[in-house]
Amino acid sequence: MNDGQAIEMKIRTEDLSVYYGGFQAISHVNVEIPARSVTALIGPSGCGKSTFLRSLNRMNDLVATAKTTGKVYLDGQNIYDPGEDVVALRKRVGMVFQRPNPFPMSIFDNVAYGPRIHGVRDRKALEEIVEKSLSAAGLWEEVKDRLNKSALALSGGQQQRLVIARVLAVEPEVILMDEPASALDPVSTGKLEDLIHELKQRYTIVIVTHNMQQAARVSENCAFFLAGHLVEYGPTKVLFTRPQDKRTEDYITGRFG
Repeated sequence: MNDGQAIEMKIRTEDLSVYYGGFQAISHVNVEIPARSVTALIGPSGCGKSTFLRSLNRMNDLVATAKTTGKVYLDGQNIYDPGEDVVALRKRVGMVFQRPNPFPMSIFDNVAYGPRIHGVRDRKALEEIVEKSLSAAGLWEEVKDRLNKSALALSGGQQQRLVIARVLAVEPEVILMDEPASALDPVSTGKLEDLIHELKQRYTIVIVTHNMQQAARVSENCAFFLAGHLVEYGPTKVLFTRPQDKRTEDYITGRFG
């Protein structure tokens, strides 16, 4: 994947497995995710890709029956080490969910929520963070005159970009996206994909998608999961044109199952 050039790896998993009770959702996954790039996770429903995504910021910890074994390294530090600060981890590794989930408060307060939680109280500082974050999410020009209006009044596409602004406001290093466009119309999806292209200049992005065309458009690297196993991983162009595993080819071409 490096074409002779050294590539910085932001995340590395080592023998990563996740169980829900007696069910093994992902099995012994080993993968390296480059910094400042987009990595897409593809595969049929229930294959483990969302479980894998949530393991990268320990969101599975919130599931009572979940157990994780193996290691996930973020900049060389295992995030599952005892004593790891999970709050600090989730500040570094933000998450955007399938459906937009703005808080029932103003646009301004949605974006300022994270910085306030982390101790920012100065109004001017908050205003600067809100403008910077909304601008980075491609939403500032659309909402700058109604920052005190309810975020719930925004369209679905605007709400999803607002959620991304909320993530950006705490200055993460990694952004996890779990099918962020699945509830959006084609125009909003296009805007979101344009935004992803812009954000990858500064952030490491890992995205779960069922849309093969979207995976091809937005990602540099792609991982195909099946029944909890990582079947194939590599540059997206190679995976989509010269897959090494016939199951990968069948899934990408729609012949799967």
